[in-house]
Amino acid sequence: MRSQRWTLAVVCAATAMLMLDIAVVNTALSRIAEDLDTGLGGLQWVVDAYTLTLAATVLTAGVLADRLGRRRMFAIGLALFTVTSLACALSTSIDALNAARAMQGVGAAIMFAVSLALLAHAFPGTVERTKALAAYGATIGASFAIGPAVGGALTSALDWQWIFLINLPIGIACLAITLTRVEESRDPRPRRIDWAGQLTLAGGLFLLVLGLLRGNEQGWTSTPIVLELTGAAVLMCLFVAIERRVREPMLPLGLFRRADFAGAQLTAFAISASFFAIFLYVTLYLQQILGLSAIEAGLVYIPGTVIMFVVSGATASLGTRVHPGTLISVGLLLVAAGMGLMLVADETSSWTAVLPGSIVALIGTGLFNPAVSAVALGSVPAEQSGLAAGVNDTFRQAGIAVGVAALGALVPAEAALGGGSATAYVDGLHQAALAGAGLALAGAIVAAVLIRPRRARRAEQPAPALAFEGA
Repeated sequence: MRSQRWTLAVVCAATAMLMLDIAVVNTALSRIAEDLDTGLGGLQWVVDAYTLTLAATVLTAGVLADRLGRRRMFAIGLALFTVTSLACALSTSIDALNAARAMQGVGAAIMFAVSLALLAHAFPGTVERTKALAAYGATIGASFAIGPAVGGALTSALDWQWIFLINLPIGIACLAITLTRVEESRDPRPRRIDWAGQLTLAGGLFLLVLGLLRGNEQGWTSTPIVLELTGAAVLMCLFVAIERRVREPMLPLGLFRRADFAGAQLTAFAISASFFAIFLYVTLYLQQILGLSAIEAGLVYIPGTVIMFVVSGATASLGTRVHPGTLISVGLLLVAAGMGLMLVADETSSWTAVLPGSIVALIGTGLFNPAVSAVALGSVPAEQSGLAAGVNDTFRQAGIAVGVAALGALVPAEAALGGGSATAYVDGLHQAALAGAGLALAGAIVAAVLIRPRRARRAEQPAPALAFEGA
């Protein structure tokens, strides 16, 4: 019993640290740009270096944990995340910061990959496991809700380094508890590590994001960009070919024969590449165009994130009466509508101009998250739930990385950090919002077509929150 309580406490505390780290960064970006003398491209990599490595390694991290021990890998992830948080805080150049962020993403991938497995081992009973997963899900929602304000407060009161330094005492305490209080567990029949798949997936995602981020600067028809995007396409095709032929693939393509499972992954990518990706550019708008401080920009998001937290809780119970596919479609429609409402904001607006759009979109997110978790986990056999969670995390984080790069191609870099024309930046932000709204709308259509009642009977039962419900 004591081991159960310690396991739940350390998993929730570590997850809160990870979710805060995701949410606090955006509000500190303007200050980072000023201190490290970087432009929009450098700031985009602050987000994408983290999300890319997380997306590319989370599935392999889960396999390693099954083979080497889940407690051991969780401790390694904690140690790596804590050390790289210190490296982030000590960075004196944008390149050093982005390198540290990439390694931080690996630590986060390990922790997210192992969290649910640790809880499943510590709470074998259905009732007690449901309560533990409810606490885990509440931690995710609450951390994401307060994250922007925490990041803004630390940046305004102290400096941007403190958004990373705050991880040190939490990480050290969690590591000590993990090593002394958490039980070890392994899979008696672990899968092999799919190194070929790992390398081609990581390489393909990196080249895709690199090409999208550099396209405006280099020219979309320039030789480097054409080579990068072509290389990305070749590597992603090679990844699919490898996964079809390897004995134990990191991403079993057979899962996608289930229309509801495929729909859950595509819609997770859609919301991440649209709404969550545009947060970076909206935050820069609040600070660089409207002149808000970091704490003021963080507080702008509080009404919407609190409402999202409440809606998510209500949706978990609503899911027993309304099919999750319907909730996913409606949620994405609201996200599309919210991004459309952002078009009312211009260079002379008050900060309140972004409230209606962000609140509507976050209500949609509150409907979407529990429902897509139910489908992602409920559409596969119970013994594959950990794999399903990892796949969903991969699609979410890849969506953010690709979305930040793709939407950023529509925003003029020279106007993003106080230089250039404010009108030009707002026009680019409007184009990005329209593109994001179109992607969210496409996701709603995908959900309506693929996630139907007869195809998702098992998803009618409530499922635990996935690790990245808030991002």
